[in-house]
Amino acid sequence: MADAGTPTNQLKKNTLGVAAITFMVVSAAAPLTGAGGGIPPSMLFGNGAGIAGSFLIVTLILLAFSVGYVAMSRHVKNAGAFYAFAAQGLGGRMGGAAAMVAILSYNAMQVGLMGLLGAVASGTFAQFGLDLPWYIWTYIAIALVAVLGYRQVDLSAKVLMWLVLAEFGIVLILLASILFTGGADGLNLQPFTWSQITSGVPSIAFLFCFAGFIGFEATTIYSEEAKDAPITVPKATYISVLSIGIFYTLTAWLMTMGIGVDKLLPTLTEMGDPSGFLFMLGETYVGATFTMIMGILFMTSIFAAVLAFHNAVARYKFVAGREGILPDSLGQTHATHQSPHRGSVIQTIVALAVVTLFLVNGLDPVLNLFVWMSQMGTLGILGLMALTSLSVLMFFMKDAMGESVLATKVLPLITGLVMGYLFIIIFRDFGALTGTEGNLGWMIPALVPLFALIGFALASMLAARDPARFKALGNTKA
Repeated sequence: MADAGTPTNQLKKNTLGVAAITFMVVSAAAPLTGAGGGIPPSMLFGNGAGIAGSFLIVTLILLAFSVGYVAMSRHVKNAGAFYAFAAQGLGGRMGGAAAMVAILSYNAMQVGLMGLLGAVASGTFAQFGLDLPWYIWTYIAIALVAVLGYRQVDLSAKVLMWLVLAEFGIVLILLASILFTGGADGLNLQPFTWSQITSGVPSIAFLFCFAGFIGFEATTIYSEEAKDAPITVPKATYISVLSIGIFYTLTAWLMTMGIGVDKLLPTLTEMGDPSGFLFMLGETYVGATFTMIMGILFMTSIFAAVLAFHNAVARYKFVAGREGILPDSLGQTHATHQSPHRGSVIQTIVALAVVTLFLVNGLDPVLNLFVWMSQMGTLGILGLMALTSLSVLMFFMKDAMGESVLATKVLPLITGLVMGYLFIIIFRDFGALTGTEGNLGWMIPALVPLFALIGFALASMLAARDPARFKALGNTKA
């Protein structure tokens, strides 16, 4: 039980260290899912071998974004993260807009991944004679995530730690085999040349790369539960960006070396389904048993990402309730676990409802549920990153509070412009990128600005109802 007098609107303090936070956010980026399901399509539809160089560039951009992000995190410690930064930098109404966009985006990422998880689990278990439709496995996953999300956060951290370690381990074994055998035609650095990076359709490649990092920004969500947050959160953020970036860059490079630069695109085109490319390399360089194990870990990789996004959504709902944007009841933590249990329960209900909606309409779990929802989530989070960069600029405008000009002005301005440009590109081309037809091509991405307007209106209502509470939006809670 919680100690007597423990506030019921506070998360459990001093629970998470650098390693725990890092594992939780890296799991949202789903390293094996990105390697198997993200890199091959980005090669085929994007810039081919140049995807390795693209990942290196995106890593540098996100490191630059992180400088301002962690600088502000030292002064604003709140589980609302994007919401809190927007509220403190741009005012409470923009904070409300950010909160609702964050809730929509992380919801979309989690629910979309549920479709991919169901499809992968169905194929994986069918190999062992347990042939069930995708939605059965998706409903089982929803139930498991509901239990872990309802309980204390460190239980989730322990589960995610082992899953993420296994993901990295299995891919690194394959990469080492390609590296030490010299690949198909010997090792070279062609994928990092400008001609390769700008070949094909580089805009699609860069969008895939940014999507591969989504989740790293969630380090600040756990600031209220972190041990020594001013040190722990910045360390976890930089470690997350570097580990994800180095992993994806090396993976893309060595996957290319494994087949050869000249043979890469012809091989992917012939395969039809590029998601099998990593497993083809696994069978070639390590063997069939290894590939079977990789398939199982591919499934657990998606589960780890689903759990991480569930935790993120529950905390955003908790903060929005605690601070008055959503009903106050959402801002209460569990008496025993001190987890945001009500937000977790609502998230479970939302996942059940959306998955069932797609099921009864006969939509595909991957091409529709996963692609549509995950791309909408990517769109929303890119918009939040652009807004956060602007928030950093405004927050430090009058007083840098000991932070450098690079952290408070130069890098936030540059990364804000980059993220804003990407947001516009994805919004404009959403239909082409996701395969949505007709009105769905604009209706799905339009949910992002719609939720921003809803959040803006809810914050305005709070300002009229309780000015003092509105003024305190985004204040430090740690």
